[in-house]
Amino acid sequence: MTMNQTVPSIDPALLAGNRQRLADHTATHFLWQVQAGVGTITLNRPERKNPLTFDSYAELRDLFGRLKYAEDVTVVVVQGAGGNFCSGGDVHEIIGPLIALKAPELLMFTRMTGDLVKAMRACPQPIVAAVDGVCAGAGAIVAMASDLRLGTARSKTAFLFNRVGLAGCDMGACAILPRIIGQGRASELLYTGRSMGGEEAERWGFFNRLVTPDALADAAQALAADLAAGPTFANGITKTMLHQEWAMTIEQAIEAEAQAQAICMLTEDFSRAYHAFVAKQRPRFEGN
Repeated sequence: MTMNQTVPSIDPALLAGNRQRLADHTATHFLWQVQAGVGTITLNRPERKNPLTFDSYAELRDLFGRLKYAEDVTVVVVQGAGGNFCSGGDVHEIIGPLIALKAPELLMFTRMTGDLVKAMRACPQPIVAAVDGVCAGAGAIVAMASDLRLGTARSKTAFLFNRVGLAGCDMGACAILPRIIGQGRASELLYTGRSMGGEEAERWGFFNRLVTPDALADAAQALAADLAAGPTFANGITKTMLHQEWAMTIEQAIEAEAQAQAICMLTEDFSRAYHAFVAKQRPRFEGN
């Protein structure tokens, strides 16, 4: 940009309505912190292996919904406290009360849980799940709905819905899980409800890689930091296309990617990358 050029102004009203800062957000039913563009969610009920409640479901849904407007969070890490990821819905606080409800209220609950997955898929930030120990039921779904998954050999992931008399088609599992590990393997897990060990999960492609339990949190943060240092606007476009192209023909997908890539070519990050290459330097992306 030359000295005669000026940065185009943006209406403050537009920014106020579409950009938020979440670093100062205080979560009630889990831990939330933001550092260097990485937002970390810690499910924090270690004495019960971090189960979800009606309240935590709703709060997670709302937080992921707000992330699409966050200007200070470019990557999200989800982890559990105390050596376990998440044991699913709390037996006493969710499963018990559900038995007494009628269809309209039950549908309100299942739509709420589904809306959490929708919000995770809709937010532009890549989500990294750090999975150790128990990862069951809704916990397995949260890991599944993430974009990248790091696990430990000792972890046990179970889509155990049929173990409690329910169908495996919960929170998008029948649509998403086969795309990660294949139809036959997903069918086995959803029909049997059995646990998938960490090594098996990596072999099947559910985990991107395995790390030791002591190194898991640091490995997830390192991966997130690497993503946060990249072209974050372009990464958001990649996430959008990865999801939207499920419902496209190959021809539609190629055209959609042509349009998406043309938009990315208008960003300053694309220009930064070119000039850094010419100067034989590493580009410093700023997400615009």
